[in-house]
Amino acid sequence: MGKGGKRRAHARPPSAVRMRIDRLTREVAKFGAVGGAGLLVNLIAFNVVRSTTDLQVVRASVIATVVAIVSNYIGFRYFTYRDRDKSGRTKELMLFALFSAIGLVIENGFLYAATYGLGLDSPLASNVFKFVGIGIATLFRFWSYRTWVFRAAPAREAVASAESFLEHPEAYLQDEDRPTRQFRQVQRVR
Repeated sequence: MGKGGKRRAHARPPSAVRMRIDRLTREVAKFGAVGGAGLLVNLIAFNVVRSTTDLQVVRASVIATVVAIVSNYIGFRYFTYRDRDKSGRTKELMLFALFSAIGLVIENGFLYAATYGLGLDSPLASNVFKFVGIGIATLFRFWSYRTWVFRAAPAREAVASAESFLEHPEAYLQDEDRPTRQFRQVQRVR
């Protein structure tokens, strides 16, 4: 084995701060993947609705945002936050709908201001301001979803899991890690 193998054998385990940063980085990456797919759904639906109907720009945008919200919920629940608490699904859906609605207002507020406040109604301007609104709303959604909607599993489940490990540790050990018969006899003598 080369130098890299020896170095890893003696490396210190990562600190609690480093582990939290790593978890947050993975969460942001997963959130970004789902959000990126939702962005495509949103912009495609917006442009299809806008070009095939006579709806006003902001109404077309609201429809597209609702379609993206539905696709994002599926991605967040079953990909980004699949390891989070699933016990209160009704409450989760209600909070998701509430915070998504606030995000919808943020997102479409930019488009409304550009269209009706600044008179920028061209397809390019509409897409640019919709994109900016999505970006600002995404920051709010990330914070609210991870804080209120997809909460970490309750600690009591972690405690129950730890207690079951302490009661029956052999169930969690691999064969080579199990104590030998001689070791168990020595332990009984003590």
